[in-house]
Amino acid sequence: MRTFVASKNKIHMSKRYTITAALPYTNGPIHIGHLAGVYVPADIYSRYLRLTGNDVAFICGSDEHGVPITIKAKKEGVTPQDIVDKYHAIIKQSFIDFGISLDNYSRTTAKIHHDTAQEFFKTLYDKNEFVEEVTEQLYDEEANQFLADRFVTGTCPKCGNEEAYGDQCESCGSSLNATDLINPKSAITGNVPTLKETKHWFLPLNKHEEFLREWILKGHKKDWKPNVYGQVKSWIDDGLRPRAVTRDLDWGIPVPVEGGEGKVLYVWFDAPIGYISATKEWAEREGKNWEDYWKDEDTKLVHFIGKDNIVFHCIIFPSMLKAEGSYILPENVPANEFLNLEGQKLSTSKNWAVWLPDYLIDFPNQQDVLRYALTANAPETKDNDFTWKDFQARNNNELVAIFGNFINRVVVLTNKYYDGIIPEPSGYNTIDKETLAAVKAYPSVISSSIERYRFREASQELMNLARLGNKYLADEEPWKTIKTDEARTKTVMFVALHIASALAVLSEPFLPFTSEKLKGILNTNANNWESISTKDILISAKHQIGKAELLFSKIEDAQIEAQLEKLIASKKANEAANKVVEPQKEEIAFEDFTKLDLRVGTILEAEKMPKTKKLLVLKVDTGIDTRTIVSGIAESFSPEEVIGKRVTVLVNLAPRKLRGVESQGMILMTEDQAGHLVFVNPDNTKDGVSNGLQIS
Repeated sequence: MRTFVASKNKIHMSKRYTITAALPYTNGPIHIGHLAGVYVPADIYSRYLRLTGNDVAFICGSDEHGVPITIKAKKEGVTPQDIVDKYHAIIKQSFIDFGISLDNYSRTTAKIHHDTAQEFFKTLYDKNEFVEEVTEQLYDEEANQFLADRFVTGTCPKCGNEEAYGDQCESCGSSLNATDLINPKSAITGNVPTLKETKHWFLPLNKHEEFLREWILKGHKKDWKPNVYGQVKSWIDDGLRPRAVTRDLDWGIPVPVEGGEGKVLYVWFDAPIGYISATKEWAEREGKNWEDYWKDEDTKLVHFIGKDNIVFHCIIFPSMLKAEGSYILPENVPANEFLNLEGQKLSTSKNWAVWLPDYLIDFPNQQDVLRYALTANAPETKDNDFTWKDFQARNNNELVAIFGNFINRVVVLTNKYYDGIIPEPSGYNTIDKETLAAVKAYPSVISSSIERYRFREASQELMNLARLGNKYLADEEPWKTIKTDEARTKTVMFVALHIASALAVLSEPFLPFTSEKLKGILNTNANNWESISTKDILISAKHQIGKAELLFSKIEDAQIEAQLEKLIASKKANEAANKVVEPQKEEIAFEDFTKLDLRVGTILEAEKMPKTKKLLVLKVDTGIDTRTIVSGIAESFSPEEVIGKRVTVLVNLAPRKLRGVESQGMILMTEDQAGHLVFVNPDNTKDGVSNGLQIS
């Protein structure tokens, strides 16, 4: 049934919306980059739509196929199913605990998804929408298998990154084919792969180029985000080419046609179909018709993704839907840019991330703090940086000092003056009327920002409403008028409670846990989005409210320092685990070793060599003599630090002039796990290790 929803200056019919959030990959938990880029904005949008009376299906699920899962499974000695079962459960529970209000969270290993994906493939196959080609693919002779993209690493032909994958360079972001890589290597054995013929089916994207140009470049020039539009335009202008939809793998959805034995659907083809299968699963459970949400022209389809998924959701998936023929196309794809962490790119492999399960443990009952911090600093138009100091400031200076402070003062004063019973106003003056009119305008202002996918802007408008409340109280000073003008105080408190009631509703998309708590304190759930702009009274006189509870608590410096230390420790542990140890050099004879004359020595004097950054000129007591040694350690040690240092010296190294100074030996150095230079030295002087003693 259609209903009419009123907002300031407009009346529109409620609509049906299908909202999708990018399927998280099940080889690890969710981190703040995922939340800021996809799940928090999608949740804000979905909650807002429900509050404004729309029919919403908010859909997501675990993406459980693909090579990284098989790699992780091999590394851990378990099956791919074990990996996806583990992380599916973790991710699903994290979303629940964090308040992501999904209508259904499914998974791509579910039977309903396998059936849906195979049926979709078969439909396109029967309509001759694929091109069948025999191509040369990289093959690992030792592993006896074709190498999927993520099983190949090599040098990116576009930026020179030596650790690019066969499908994408994570350094420059270029989309690649495995055969594009320079010096490719198998991730399984490390061998150089060969080329071997294999048959696959391709989606001829070039066939859909004109449709995409018309639909996006002309049809959505004004309403799609510039970063999305620009990337799509670049792809189309560069010329689209056929893209394989099948792969030679044993983990995935089997290709359901003759000749498909031993092949599976390519994960990029099966994953977006997961939105459809998840909707089917939800509709079956709720007694709805899933086709209404995917095939009815009155339905609005919106994809929330990160920028690395733009090509799949704006070019490939729409081409698939268009080729099938019965599906609607996305109305918008408001992709976000990336979120960095403390000035560095988020990296799951390097464990440089803030993981959602960890946050929920470290900051119990503070989901809304992270939601707000990520929204207020969302990477909507450019990459942004999350810092723990900014997180602390957003909480302490905005949520606590503005929003929480206003609500606390209103509730405390109402209980103090009127035992929690809302007073009857005695008439409004000009300031009261202007304040109440301003409150009525906020739903429209916030709606405008949300409907244009400007969630940062919307969150700040919400905070402006709390600022309005604080200013009103500060200007009207009910703690003073209670002594001189009781009637005026009642009006002021009534207006302040009206603002608090508006905040309880308008905060729900952004701060759902806070909204629920505030509604409990006010003892009311009578209002919706529309009522804030249309009703003159949001909370009635003589209504009983509850006692004051702190909505937010101050976050102390010690908590932030603990998080920063955790990041540093994680980084060091990862560096240690991944430190490359130089391979053993060629064997030498014992007689060659005995030629080296290593002695214990002490640095007596040290000074920087002029006009150089790296060199120190040292005077060293070798026990044999005192000699000059030039050492390249000036960037790691000051002259003062090394004087008196016990060192190991190679004394029979042939002299060599460096910048005009003859160096008569070498100080032995190595690096610690963090890559810092350290001396290889005999520090223990208790055992009588004196200068000049030989080391053998």
